[in-house]
Amino acid sequence: MLFRPLVLAIAAVGIAAAPAVAAPAKKPTTKAKPAAKPAAKAKPAAPAVEEPRVPPGGFMVPKEVVLKNPTPAEREANAVWNIRAALNVAALQCQFSPFLRTVKTYNSFLQAHSEELSRAQATMVDHFKRTGGAKAQTNFDMYTTRTYNSYSTLDAQYAFCEAAGIVGRRALAVPKGKLGETALAHYPQIRAALSYAAISPALTYIVPDPIVVPTLVPDVA
Repeated sequence: MLFRPLVLAIAAVGIAAAPAVAAPAKKPTTKAKPAAKPAAKAKPAAPAVEEPRVPPGGFMVPKEVVLKNPTPAEREANAVWNIRAALNVAALQCQFSPFLRTVKTYNSFLQAHSEELSRAQATMVDHFKRTGGAKAQTNFDMYTTRTYNSYSTLDAQYAFCEAAGIVGRRALAVPKGKLGETALAHYPQIRAALSYAAISPALTYIVPDPIVVPTLVPDVA
């Protein structure tokens, strides 16, 4: 039959005319990287150890009594009362040295300056009347006790006794009526002696070195 080769020819032409479909391109193969090892944990820093704050002379340095808005006359009376308190404490605590003569100095001081001591006491009572009203006598008694205690120390006992002996002899040489000026000028000398370093090694406060225990962290493979 004549039409069969024609059909085959048309079919061949149709196949040749169909567009060619490109084969999908192959993706480049990459080698997988090995998993990274986890980083080793950082060792925690040692905790900071704060050293205790120790004032000069040790940890038993007493504090001075601070008045509330004192007048010039009250400042002078306070200085006289501080000299009296310091010499009294020295008479009790410094008898280990007969050369200081603190007991005799204190007794002579009371006799030589009795009038000014009485005026200083009255001025201080008036100060507490002005600042505390009806509690004036109670506040004055507390002030006196705290002032005496502020000169009692173990750390700087030797330095305190030496300073009290020097200032006490100087106060005895002052004419009557001039104790206030001398007290203002020299009672800080006794106060400063309370901050001196202890002479005896047994009385020196040493801050120990902190002990830090290391924290062990195992290495991760």
